[in-house]
Amino acid sequence: MNKYIVEFIGTFFLVLTIGCTVLGSGGIPPLAIGSALMVMIFSGGHISGGHFNPAVTLGVWLRGRCHSKDVLPYMFSQFLGALAAAQLVRLFRKPPSTPLSIDLLPAFAAEFLFSFALVFVVLNVATAKGTAGNSFYGLAIGMTVMVGAFAVGDISGGVFNPAVALSICSLGLVAIKNLWLYLIADFLGGFVAAQTFKIVSKEDAA
Repeated sequence: MNKYIVEFIGTFFLVLTIGCTVLGSGGIPPLAIGSALMVMIFSGGHISGGHFNPAVTLGVWLRGRCHSKDVLPYMFSQFLGALAAAQLVRLFRKPPSTPLSIDLLPAFAAEFLFSFALVFVVLNVATAKGTAGNSFYGLAIGMTVMVGAFAVGDISGGVFNPAVALSICSLGLVAIKNLWLYLIADFLGGFVAAQTFKIVSKEDAA
């Protein structure tokens, strides 16, 4: 149960940071979001692995470092934490009048590519034998999200996380009709990243 609580907390503060910075008038959202993910991973990684993202949970499970019995509870905790944070954001910030306008094909490609990058980084810095015991994994993961948000934030919103996608749809940042794009692209990116990791790291089998 402690693992699920940590996954709830980490996802909650990630989404709270996303909502407050994106809807706020100050700060640089990608920097704040990447930093929030980094500190949550450093604080909870030793308990739950610090996934805070259903696509990451999928990738870690396919890689063999997450028990099957934990997959659905992890994802439930992440979605619940994201939705709870979104409700709190409504108290702090005014929802946008119109959602982000996206071009479906470029947005899908952007979400897939950086979800792949995120999960591939997670698997290599947090689960690989060659990087076991390192002290930089949280920074590497947080900066991957930051880089992705800077690079394609204006194309797709820079989500890379199905739980975040659901929460920003509930806030009106993204049209609910486009939720499918994020769910498919982000989970697909996590799936392909796990398969790629297994191909390039055959000596690091689970």
